[in-house]
Amino acid sequence: MELKTPLYDIHVSTGGKIVEFGGFLMPVQYGAGIKKEHMAVRTACGLFDVSHMGEVLCKGPDALKNLNHILTNDYNGMVNGQARYSPVCNENGGVVDDVIVYKVSDEEYFIVVNAANRSKDYQWFLDHQIGDVEFTDVSDDYIQLALQGPKARDILLKVADESDIPEKYYTCIFDGDIRGMKCIISQTGYTGEDGYEIYSAPENAEKLWNLLMEAGEEFGILPCGLGARDTLRLEASMPLYGHEMNDDISPRETGLGMFIKMDKPEFVGKEALEAKGEPKIKRIGIRALGRGIIREHCDIYDGDVKIGTTSSGTFCPFFGESLAMGLVDREHGEIGSRIQVDIRGRLVEAEIVKTPFYRKPSKA
Repeated sequence: MELKTPLYDIHVSTGGKIVEFGGFLMPVQYGAGIKKEHMAVRTACGLFDVSHMGEVLCKGPDALKNLNHILTNDYNGMVNGQARYSPVCNENGGVVDDVIVYKVSDEEYFIVVNAANRSKDYQWFLDHQIGDVEFTDVSDDYIQLALQGPKARDILLKVADESDIPEKYYTCIFDGDIRGMKCIISQTGYTGEDGYEIYSAPENAEKLWNLLMEAGEEFGILPCGLGARDTLRLEASMPLYGHEMNDDISPRETGLGMFIKMDKPEFVGKEALEAKGEPKIKRIGIRALGRGIIREHCDIYDGDVKIGTTSSGTFCPFFGESLAMGLVDREHGEIGSRIQVDIRGRLVEAEIVKTPFYRKPSKA
């Protein structure tokens, strides 16, 4: 049975087109359409319901020891309110999921996991826990809204005190307040833009959504669905579990080597990563030169030789062209190289380009 977030009725009443995603019934787009939603985030602001994401608490004297054991990144040296990204590796060096961890205190951490992997990740943590620690799935205790775009801070300032809004990227305020609603306010996102992710109790969902939409009206805010979330993350070349990584693809192979700290004494998957050595495949950016939209699972060729497969691809509204990411044999991944992509049995000319495709403008 598909699940619904507390905002399901609002999505339906405001014209959201509902699809199943990660076990939830979620809006893929609203009446304005994916292109307008996408461009609202690039130029103004968009509001996403991402309450389908999962949250897990890691608590106890050995909480830090467990993070460093289960995750590939190093969680030493964090300050309270700081966030840090990491892949989660299996014993073979593949990826179980990728997560963001927030430090609450020396003995408590708040872990955000992907929606489709909520149960799997929680069980993985339980199966690999060591010492004095307790993992608790608290997903049902939170809704999550993503307020994304260059006007996001201006909108938040209308409904929250400046002291409740985190100043730095990948930091959060755990005891934030938005018009009397207790919230975790995090400066993070999955769009390539400035923005915030806001966690609160399910009973606050509709009030918080309506408040942010009203506050953002003067700035051109739009409600945004999963479609724009995907086109935005693709333009920003952000990997997605199940596409650029999975149980058989290592973080190194998909370009996440900076988040693997091999100088740690140990972590799940370290021995396998050491045994694999240098990656034999790499993640690349692709721009279509011929007609056609590149999607996932398209074979990539260099002449007569198949060199890999696309992992994500679509028409990207900001650039007005077809862009994709793919995993190819390392020796064929040179930027500027011409390749061919099989789109429904038709070879389309393309080129390998630098990623990320999109970078937000620098602040003056």
